[in-house]
Amino acid sequence: MSRKFDGVAFDLDGTLYPNYRFYLPLIPFIVREHRLLMALGKARDILRSPRQESLQKNPGDTFYDIQARIMGELLRMDRQIVKEKTESLIYRGWEPLFKTIKPYPELRETLQTLRSAGLKLGVLSDFPPEAKLANLNLNGYWDAVLCSERAGALKPDPAPFLELLKKLEISADRLLYVGNSVAYDIIGAKNIGMKAALVSFPFGKYRLKTGNADFVFSNYRALCDYILD
Repeated sequence: MSRKFDGVAFDLDGTLYPNYRFYLPLIPFIVREHRLLMALGKARDILRSPRQESLQKNPGDTFYDIQARIMGELLRMDRQIVKEKTESLIYRGWEPLFKTIKPYPELRETLQTLRSAGLKLGVLSDFPPEAKLANLNLNGYWDAVLCSERAGALKPDPAPFLELLKKLEISADRLLYVGNSVAYDIIGAKNIGMKAALVSFPFGKYRLKTGNADFVFSNYRALCDYILD
């Protein structure tokens, strides 16, 4: 019997674990560094918007250089200082928190079942995923682990999704992308021809808008059944 997919790829934050398990221990940091976080959020909104096409880009600038320049302008700080502060406090500073975070129930069982069925597995995250996966004890399952920032663009831009297909060596119509954001994950994956599954909340009126997701689930056993059915 033919199967639906040759591979499954996952967003990380809010997809492999519930977001609240990260945000609760982060509250003291949010209070202390709220200006830095607000600047980061605004910078990333700009980098996702049509406005980013008009940004001045110097030869050799990386995604992180451009992000730091926008944040520096918002904070009225030197961009190199902002870049170093963002790296130390956010990119590296948050990673140890993941040692205390538990992934979704049945996630590991699902990943092992999918691997045993011969599917390729990948991770595509908007933040660097390697240390997070190690601290979540989720290493060893993946055929490809990618960060969209290193592709030069955040989801839903096609660039990171196309890089994911290249790394996994799978055509778009044979890959299922799993995420928790309609705007970034579902739309980004569907725009290049992937199927998409949405992690949603089973809380009645608080259920997330599902966009045009092909499958919506609130536990990983249901996702596994959908993929292998």
